[in-house]
Amino acid sequence: KPCPLCDEAKEVLEPYKKRFILQEVDITLPENSAWYDKYKYDIPVFHLNGKFLMKHQVDIQKFEDQLMKLESQND
Repeated sequence: KPCPLCDEAKEVLEPYKKRFILQEVDITLPENSAWYDKYKYDIPVFHLNGKFLMKHQVDIQKFEDQLMKLESQND
């Protein structure tokens, strides 16, 4: 299904793609029903390193801060 908000978010995150792995989850698929139940009114939703980070749109400052924290932990 089309998701213009998801497409917009991916564009915003494009410059960072070498710094993280983007895993997209289609919450409309039957195997993802738990995600659908949780987030059906909140797409897109972003988790970073398995933890909820933000929803609806990319907060680039928050994303950058959290990404830098993760990178510094892995150095």
